[in-house]
Amino acid sequence: MQIIETVSLALPDVKVVRYKRFPDKRGYFTEVFRKSDMAGFPPFVQTNESHSQKNVIRGLHFQWDPYVGKLVRTVYGHMVDLVLDIRKNSPTFGKIIAYDMPQSEDNEYAEWIWIPPGFAHGNFYPAETTIEYFCTGEYNPKSEAGIYPLATDIDWSLCDNRLREQFQSLTGSSQYLISDKDQKGFALTDWTKDPRSANFIYE
Repeated sequence: MQIIETVSLALPDVKVVRYKRFPDKRGYFTEVFRKSDMAGFPPFVQTNESHSQKNVIRGLHFQWDPYVGKLVRTVYGHMVDLVLDIRKNSPTFGKIIAYDMPQSEDNEYAEWIWIPPGFAHGNFYPAETTIEYFCTGEYNPKSEAGIYPLATDIDWSLCDNRLREQFQSLTGSSQYLISDKDQKGFALTDWTKDPRSANFIYE
């Protein structure tokens, strides 16, 4: 795995890892993951794949027993990743960012996005898409919750204006698809009143 660079985003603990592809007339080859090259990251214990139709919205999910960090990439299609800081006392608490991750065979590199524990994670899809993500903890449905992605008390001030407008255009139409579970997610203010929110404290 040849890492080109690792870049911190507007939420500095959220990082993008760019890794090189090796193209020739047949196509390209790349190592998408090598443990020794990701030594600065926690060990990963579970790998998931998710397929979404165009205009699907997922999230914003998090888990605390065990805590779960996620390393996410677009395999096919076009994902826009959403990351919300839910760490109490954090200077960026309640702020969300979006990161555009379309898949293109023409690029000379591909990307992972790293979402550590303490952040709620989701995405939306401008096209039919498959993603893959590595998790630092095994899934436990008894210790998970979510913030409703359309909650009006989320702060979008750090978000790229183009992606924010794209999300607002999607949610302002009747075209988007979201699960009943995600639609019943907390408003951010309501989550902060829940005793379980104390599992996420900024240090």
